Amino acid sequence: MTNKEMFMSVMERASNAKMPIVHFGYWDETVDKWKNEGHVREGESWDDIATNLGFDFGYADCFAGNTGLAPAFQAKVIKEFPDGSIHRLNEKGVVELQKPGATGIPAEISHTLTDRASWEREYLPRLQFSEDRFDFSNLKELAETDLPLGMFAGSMYGTIRDWFGIVNLSYIAFEDEELYNEVICTVGELAYKIAKNSLEKADALGVHFDYIHFWEDICFNNGPLVSPAVFEEKTGPYYKKITDLGKEYGVKIFSLDCDGKIDLLVPIWLKNGVNTMFPIEVGTWGASIKPWRDLYGDEILGVGGMDKRVFAYGKKEIDAEIERLKPLMDLGGFIPCPDHRIPPDAHWDMVMYYCDQMRKIV
Repeated sequence: MTNKEMFMSVMERASNAKMPIVHFGYWDETVDKWKNEGHVREGESWDDIATNLGFDFGYADCFAGNTGLAPAFQAKVIKEFPDGSIHRLNEKGVVELQKPGATGIPAEISHTLTDRASWEREYLPRLQFSEDRFDFSNLKELAETDLPLGMFAGSMYGTIRDWFGIVNLSYIAFEDEELYNEVICTVGELAYKIAKNSLEKADALGVHFDYIHFWEDICFNNGPLVSPAVFEEKTGPYYKKITDLGKEYGVKIFSLDCDGKIDLLVPIWLKNGVNTMFPIEVGTWGASIKPWRDLYGDEILGVGGMDKRVFAYGKKEIDAEIERLKPLMDLGGFIPCPDHRIPPDAHWDMVMYYCDQMRKIV
């Protein structure tokens, strides 16, 4: 079977399903460490590294029209400090604190988007639909590979959270609901237009998307960063509009990337056509597809749910993690994948051992 055929066989619960060995990439620091150890040569791509480790492919590598700010903000240094730290305006219009040698998500200092005036001046003009948001030049080539072909459909709330900041956005929802609604509607309508254009163009080229993929990241380890009722009311119609459109073009898998404890939002996504959860973070709250399958039945699919922390340990811990995953794989419609990018504490040999052992059982 090709990688595409393996992916579809599992997600569609085919009688001859064959499980692919899937990853979601690595931190830059992880690749740097592996280079220093001699495992990765200069110029090797993520795909090269994955092949050498024993993975079949990376999940959520999608064709994507630009659903974000166009043009993005010009990144620039706003202020420098004696210790080498800087305040930097990023491409989303957020001023961040960046410290020398620090990894992870920088602290947010201030936001360009704060009110209607800044919305209409700096953001609304950057969120207009145009043909410049697409590059279809390699779509036919992508479709001819043996990989599952995804189409990125944007974000209904996560990018808005990035622009405002979670605190400011929470206030705006109460203090200026008209602006709050306008921002969500503008983002949702743009995402729909881009999805429609992408599907139409692909169809004209004879290309079929295997799945449509969204991104949010609007939850933390205790639950959502937005009221589920508000999220359903404001964003539900746009999810449904896009998933209904995808179904018209024969797409059956609608996938969503959201970190954190997503349990309260899962039924909202399912109701509005999103049926595949990713990355199902094991983390400190023990996320798993099993409780969702018990609640929602075979309707819910998943990719992820493999505890990447075991890569920092040994074979015993990896064997135990694979044993934990076996009954979840037996459910069907679920593909194990490290529940986020592989971190720098991962040992090359242990990641390779995981792939080898998974290959033996699947």
